[in-house]
Amino acid sequence: MMISKERHKNGMTTLLKESGDVMAINSKQKGNTGEREISKILREYGFKDAKRSQQYCGYNGDADVIGIPGLHLEVKRVEKLNLDKAYEQARRDAKEGEKPVVMHRKNRQEWKVTLSLEDFMEIYKGDY
Repeated sequence: MMISKERHKNGMTTLLKESGDVMAINSKQKGNTGEREISKILREYGFKDAKRSQQYCGYNGDADVIGIPGLHLEVKRVEKLNLDKAYEQARRDAKEGEKPVVMHRKNRQEWKVTLSLEDFMEIYKGDY
């Protein structure tokens, strides 16, 4: 099946199927869904305070998901991720004492977590 893709300035992506059917995907909506998914998963793991930050304050530079002490969480729910750019955003926006973390996944894939090796070792060894 042939699909053509057109990206619009308003963040919408239109997919035109060979059959002529049109589907619209709002990348912001997809990101919000990813933030809700991660918040729910983290709560299931016992982080009862995990929640989307944008729904509460909406300030630029805030983590996408809050409630995990010591971590600055950026959540990316995209098919093509520039991981270096996402990690740099997390590093830039992390407040003092927060470790930058990127949680990401593609459609029909499991969630993955990216952080520096040094931060991983500190957390894993319990030095944090």
